Amino acid sequence: MNKIFTLCLLFIGSICLAQQNTNQNKFRQLGQDLPTPNEYRTASGAPGHKYWQQEVDYDMDIRIDDDKQQLYGNETIKYKNNSPDELRYLWVQLDQNVRSHDNDSYKIRENEIDEKMSLGGLNRINPDFDGGFKITKVADSGGRAMHYTINNTMMRIDLPQPLKSGSEVTFTIDWWYNINSTQKMGGRSGYEHFPEDGNNVYVIAQFFPRMCRYNDVDGWQNKQFYGRGEFTLEFGDYNVEITVPADHLVASTGVLGNESSVLTGEQKRRLAEAKNEYEQPVLIATEAEADTRMESRAKKTKTWKFAADNVRDFAFATSRRFIWDALNTKLPNGKTAMAMSMWTKEGDCLWSKYSTKAVAHTLKWYSHYTIDYPYPVAWSIDGNMGMEYPMICFNYGRCESDNTYSKRMKYGHIGVIIHEVGHNWFPMIINSDERQWTWMDEGLNSFVQYLTEQQWERNYPFRRGPAENIVDYMKGDKSRISPIMTNSESIFQFGNNAYGKPATALNILRESILGRELFDHAFKEYSRRWAFKSPTPADLFRTLEDASGTDLDWFWRGWFYTNDHVDLSMDNVKHFKVDPKDPAKRLEMVKDQRSTQPTSIAEIKNKDDIKQTYSEIDPTIIDFYSTYDPAVPNALDEQEYQKKMANMSDDERSLMESNLNYYEVTFSNKGGLPMPIILEFTFADGTTKVERIPAEIWRYDAKSVTKVFPTEKEVVQIILDPYLETADVDRDSNYYPQRQAQADRFDVFKRKQRSRGADGRENPMQRANRAKTIRP
Repeated sequence: MNKIFTLCLLFIGSICLAQQNTNQNKFRQLGQDLPTPNEYRTASGAPGHKYWQQEVDYDMDIRIDDDKQQLYGNETIKYKNNSPDELRYLWVQLDQNVRSHDNDSYKIRENEIDEKMSLGGLNRINPDFDGGFKITKVADSGGRAMHYTINNTMMRIDLPQPLKSGSEVTFTIDWWYNINSTQKMGGRSGYEHFPEDGNNVYVIAQFFPRMCRYNDVDGWQNKQFYGRGEFTLEFGDYNVEITVPADHLVASTGVLGNESSVLTGEQKRRLAEAKNEYEQPVLIATEAEADTRMESRAKKTKTWKFAADNVRDFAFATSRRFIWDALNTKLPNGKTAMAMSMWTKEGDCLWSKYSTKAVAHTLKWYSHYTIDYPYPVAWSIDGNMGMEYPMICFNYGRCESDNTYSKRMKYGHIGVIIHEVGHNWFPMIINSDERQWTWMDEGLNSFVQYLTEQQWERNYPFRRGPAENIVDYMKGDKSRISPIMTNSESIFQFGNNAYGKPATALNILRESILGRELFDHAFKEYSRRWAFKSPTPADLFRTLEDASGTDLDWFWRGWFYTNDHVDLSMDNVKHFKVDPKDPAKRLEMVKDQRSTQPTSIAEIKNKDDIKQTYSEIDPTIIDFYSTYDPAVPNALDEQEYQKKMANMSDDERSLMESNLNYYEVTFSNKGGLPMPIILEFTFADGTTKVERIPAEIWRYDAKSVTKVFPTEKEVVQIILDPYLETADVDRDSNYYPQRQAQADRFDVFKRKQRSRGADGRENPMQRANRAKTIRP
């Protein structure tokens, strides 16, 4: 429903109850709460002249057992101590242990028994999956066993002698584990089984013991992995050999080093062609070829060799079911990077049209807003999920059985690719601590995702970014809202807190406080300063102030350190009319509403800033939904309307044709003292009417109440306490409106109840196809 208006929020000093807490002064300087600047991290937010970080290199041999869904690996780790400290032991992350039977992730998870329980629900209470790393060897470079201790998802390796500053140590670890089914257990990696052909798609990550980070802020990263807070890692070089069935295709972090051994002659020819193609993707492996591989089911194996320099993690995907395309992408600095996708035939209607182009689009615009993409390749993989790693990410997007798709699926597919490819910058390059501060990667990434989506096409159905999209969350139950500056594992409403609110805060900072020019310069400076380094929140706050020349302490304090919002006395007024259901009348209603809708600041600026969107440059991405308007009726709508009208009672028809106005007004008692609600309504014809509601209306809720006022005339103004009867201290919040009211509609017909998650409806593309069959 369309909101008629929202009053500007007003800060009223010591009178507000929220200000009774002396720590709520938003303009108190933030410096006293931030870490003291030092030679490692400066007061300007830049790395200091003695900034350091550790370096970790990995050589790995990995083997997938496709029959047993098991992964076997051995790795050699070279750890260089660049810190000024002497280290007597090393900590290693064992992320797969989050699925072991005795892990704390199960113990701390709340659960209940419902009247009906699914096998999946019971599995989450008492998992029967034998998960977790099976460590078979930890040895030094000479083959001598090293003492180690496993603590849930972490392992301490005791060094035979202290590792001095500037020194390095090399050791090996052998392991294996059972790969989880993402369909049964979920997770950020695993395998998806396709029973119709008996094949699997593997999207593999967190598959090897990885070094914990040691830095100047926290020392060793010692927070356990419980499944939500992601990963805190060091940069290094990787050489990885991956052995899989011979008919599998493999996509991976890094550059393929033995192309001639694992690709067919035709695949190599097509890949060479793609390196010279900058507009339309080139198909490297076709659906027909995938079908042939699925039928052959090779028993032999091949080993794919990949190398990646200066990355903080490594992931790969493998299957015989993959289709593969590629498109070279020009970056702002004149260099290029190969955008590529692998997908299953179940998603071909979307992936073949959008995936690789969305990857290329993301590389271009994230480079524009931050720093140029530094790696040679970026992959999008059909893993039926959303998760990111250096140079590769696992995304979703599947078609209906008739090869159509819903609007939600289309833009979900494009959006998740932009988001996950965007994670290459946050946190894969600008290496924030995800285990501690989810918002530093998810929030910043969601913000740049919003900017990039606006460059895809006009009126893109964005999810996060604009201020109005976070309003419902901000005004919610404060007992279930965490400040942004809350550890990842302790956040209420994870998506809104870690993704939506920080993205909104940065968008407000860009559009309404600093302006685009100042903000964009400062944000690029932050990205430049901390590329391939590890920033903290203080480094972000200080850099944006330093590079913009603006004191923003009040902004960080209010948006990031509290869960406050600005209170209103008259919280909301909504104007409703009965939905006429007549398709023609509804179209006119929508046109009237659209003609008076305000234009967002981003849309106004984008008319000049965005010279051409991707769809205007490349019309091949335009499809049904690019021009689809649900308000425009078709023959099927008219047919259904006539049928409903014929089945109506006289009372229902009378209500349908009435022109009554319903004004739903929400009030809040900020002072805590119950008082009568006295309202003066002014109507369009200039007449007025006073309504007096007794104070007893507050008896069930002392803070907020809602009342509906039916009127035959349209209201142009409402004044609360018009005669100064209640000693209201904040009269600025007592007036409606500051803009013209817009009528919402409500449905007088009963709707069928459906179980949660069920849709049961045809998508608009299917509906349009069916409408074409109706004769005029």
